[in-house]
Amino acid sequence: MTSPAATAPHTPTEDAVAIFNGVLLISVGVAFFTSAGLLTGGTAGLAFLAHYATGIGFGKLFFVLNLPFYWLALRKLGRAFTVKTFIAVLLLSGLTELQSHFLQFAQLQPLYAAIAGGTITGAGFLVLFRHRCSLGGVGIAALYLQDRYGWRAGKIQMAVDCCIVLLALFTVEPLRVLWSIAGAVALNLVLAMNHRPGRYMGT
Repeated sequence: MTSPAATAPHTPTEDAVAIFNGVLLISVGVAFFTSAGLLTGGTAGLAFLAHYATGIGFGKLFFVLNLPFYWLALRKLGRAFTVKTFIAVLLLSGLTELQSHFLQFAQLQPLYAAIAGGTITGAGFLVLFRHRCSLGGVGIAALYLQDRYGWRAGKIQMAVDCCIVLLALFTVEPLRVLWSIAGAVALNLVLAMNHRPGRYMGT
């Protein structure tokens, strides 16, 4: 049996492929949410709220809202993490702006969109987290708190996400907020069950 000390770190090529795969999954989850008029948590949730309120593209808003968090990432999680996170945010911003040319839904039931979109997005976040990368915002804070205090990143993000989605009650009909909470729970259950300290030893 291989000991944790013998676990090989990820190569730059593996990191690059994983970042693309993770962001691609998340962009599909975002398409589920936007097509059904739903929200999610974290910085993405704030970008959704601003998008619905202003009509400005989700990708542009998501990129701008993440800018202040790079300082925390650089100070607490290192240059490599910060660079990979910046690339992931930039890639997601671009993919979501272009996605309507490649993926459209004629009909999408909101509850299904919430659960499927949340699960797909959670899988994408899991890929990024396991390669020491995030999509900024709450993800950066959650990973820092997990590294520093051993708190599970999934549980931290779930609590914050549900709070952000509840803020949508001021701008979105309550039933869609309820579906959005279901999506946030589905997303973060994937992380809470699969991204625990010491469970995965790759770097």
